[in-house]
Amino acid sequence: MVFGLEYYVLIGVIALASWAVSARLKAKFEEYSKIHLRNGMSGAEIAEAMLADHGIYDVRVISTEGRLTDHYNPADKTVNLSAAVYSERNAAAAAVAAHEVGHAVQHAKAYAMLQLRSSLVPMVNVSSQLSQWLIFLGLIIGFAARTGIGFYLALAGLALMAITVAFSFITLPVEYDASNRALAWLKNKNMLSQQEYAGAEDALKWAARTYVVAAIGSLAMLLYMAMRILGSRRN
Repeated sequence: MVFGLEYYVLIGVIALASWAVSARLKAKFEEYSKIHLRNGMSGAEIAEAMLADHGIYDVRVISTEGRLTDHYNPADKTVNLSAAVYSERNAAAAAVAAHEVGHAVQHAKAYAMLQLRSSLVPMVNVSSQLSQWLIFLGLIIGFAARTGIGFYLALAGLALMAITVAFSFITLPVEYDASNRALAWLKNKNMLSQQEYAGAEDALKWAARTYVVAAIGSLAMLLYMAMRILGSRRN
């Protein structure tokens, strides 16, 4: 067997942690969606106001399908807000809208970590698809024929996986910085009441934790694969 029981246990632990944090995030957004903004502004209006305050006029705020599908697209300079965030007028919508504009501000100010992350996207698109296939194929060949070819295939897969792991960790400061920019603007402009701000802050903390879990999970998988590949070389 190429992968032992510990591999499936690791997969299970990572999946369980990811599910738990995601479930908590959804619960938080449900909770803070019930805190209606005193200023009556929708997520779209919050986003447009934050863009204008930062002198950014070439970014469009648009509605996109899905739930928690909100993102900033630097390619076409659009802040994409899910339907609920775009039109709702609550603390959760304000938090998400301001966070995504935080990415637009990063882009406008040439934030170094965002630039680094963006430069890795083409490589990650390739590495995420090929890495485990190369590792799996390499270990199969190695076990079947005990040849060096299998080891080097697996090692190539490991190198590609390392790129994906690096991308996950580079994403962390990008996400935390966007949240910090969002919260600072919401507070400095007195956009939210104390209760609304507390809800927005907590919601963004839980959103950031999904990226932390993903990064730790990817690192754990990389370390497991490294031990498995190097272990097969010694056998």
